[in-house]
Amino acid sequence: MLFSLTAQFVDILLEKIYLVELTVKDGLIHDIKKVPVKEASALPFLTPGFVDAHVHIESSMLIPSEFARLAVVHGTVGTVSDPHEIANVCGLAGVEFMIENGKTVPFKFNFGAPSCVPATVFETAGAVLNADEVEDLLSRKEIKYLSEMMNFPGVLNQEPEVMQKLEAARKNQKPVDGHAPGLRGNLAKQYIEAGISTDHECFTAEEALEKLGFGMKILVREGSAAKNFDALVGLMHEHSDQTMFCSDDKHPDSLVAGHINQLCARAVAAGIDKFKVLKTACLNPVSHYQLDIGQLQVGGPADFILLNDLNGFEVLQTYIDGELVAENGESKIEIQASQNINNFNCLKKTPADFAFPAEKPSAEKQKVTVIEALDGQLITNKTETELPVKDGFVEPDLEKDVLKICVVNRYHEAPVAKAFIKNFGLKTGALASSVAHDSHNIVAVGTDDESICKAVNLIIEAQGGISCVGKGLEKVLPLPIAGLMSAADGYEVAKSYTEIDALAKHLGSQLSAPFMTLSFMALLVIPHLKLSDLGLFDGDGFKLINT
Repeated sequence: MLFSLTAQFVDILLEKIYLVELTVKDGLIHDIKKVPVKEASALPFLTPGFVDAHVHIESSMLIPSEFARLAVVHGTVGTVSDPHEIANVCGLAGVEFMIENGKTVPFKFNFGAPSCVPATVFETAGAVLNADEVEDLLSRKEIKYLSEMMNFPGVLNQEPEVMQKLEAARKNQKPVDGHAPGLRGNLAKQYIEAGISTDHECFTAEEALEKLGFGMKILVREGSAAKNFDALVGLMHEHSDQTMFCSDDKHPDSLVAGHINQLCARAVAAGIDKFKVLKTACLNPVSHYQLDIGQLQVGGPADFILLNDLNGFEVLQTYIDGELVAENGESKIEIQASQNINNFNCLKKTPADFAFPAEKPSAEKQKVTVIEALDGQLITNKTETELPVKDGFVEPDLEKDVLKICVVNRYHEAPVAKAFIKNFGLKTGALASSVAHDSHNIVAVGTDDESICKAVNLIIEAQGGISCVGKGLEKVLPLPIAGLMSAADGYEVAKSYTEIDALAKHLGSQLSAPFMTLSFMALLVIPHLKLSDLGLFDGDGFKLINT
């Protein structure tokens, strides 16, 4: 196929904009020819496509083909994708599912080899990927990098299994993604010197600057849960060669609204030079990960976008390998049929399974350790409070906004792990989800055992999903693929998610994304206090603790 178009070419490296005629032939850039200057203000701006430098596709609740169908509307032509979530549920078969499904659509998925499956030994996952399996993955051309090395204590202690994975990445000349929230000083330096090249977990500019000084590249993250853009965007003034944009985890309603294009607009509004913004959004991920994504060079893949302007970054058209995949807010990618893959083996529960026995049944109150959830953050705080005891069981205290949190092992029958959590805001009812990083057991928060039980059983009946019950209402969004994703129309999934999110807020939650926050309350590799299916976990001491 041969076609040409005229546009304002944004030369990011030379920091110039000039009129060109672009010719595409057989999916490649055939020619870029300057044309005489004329009235160009009405012509669109031509730039390389956007790349999300770190995203877990599974967090969108969509299979890769549907993620792509929504993302291209916003000018995204590729992602650096860690299939860590499905790997924790289904192992290598899950990674293969993501790769093969991604091939069914015109989109540049670039998957990594998950480095930490399971993420820790303090939780029950559905699978294990050992160092030999990781090494086999890294030898494959389609695997572009070693995914985020969350086990930073293993790196620092030079654990043999961890070092074998790092050596496999070095041998195959694949970069290694990092994950080291709050790691500073000599420990951070040691971690980086082990070969870790990026971090998307910085939540202060000071931490990011220190890691930049040690040679690391920093991903400016803004997702549905973790929002670090405002803290880190200023780095781009002086460090645009070492920054990239990423979403990490993005729920379907958020993906419908926008993607990397939104971060570009916000960065320009924050005073960052537009060329530095585009370097961060379009060029840096491609060069760092050596991706087969076009950069508007003759002979390269015809992956590019046409923008209405360089302030709001409204995307008019998106091309991948010369194919028009989105235009004026509408995707041209077709919905793809998908096979099913899952790992779900638990029975329905009773309210008694969620009761929290008091240490002294006759006591009126009991002091308990409480997880304090923080809106827009993956980290939590560790607090203590006194809660009422009734009939020998510790109860939530709605006036203090301290609710019960439970984790149910979904891979085999086991006792329910129970604790208490602050800041979810529910006045009645419960939320539950089988999207529960990293092992994806069922996590639930609620005001009473009956509601928690009902929400959990809706998930078990659906063999995965998110649910909300309260005020005589109940909703469930089934996620039958690994208990993480749906193969349905992405826009319909987003609509259903919006409805269940609204019900959670109707029940009292003040969190901006209650289900996204819920999904991270079992994520042990992020400080400070979390709950796994095995009990409360101290993220600072990296150990299970007694309540």
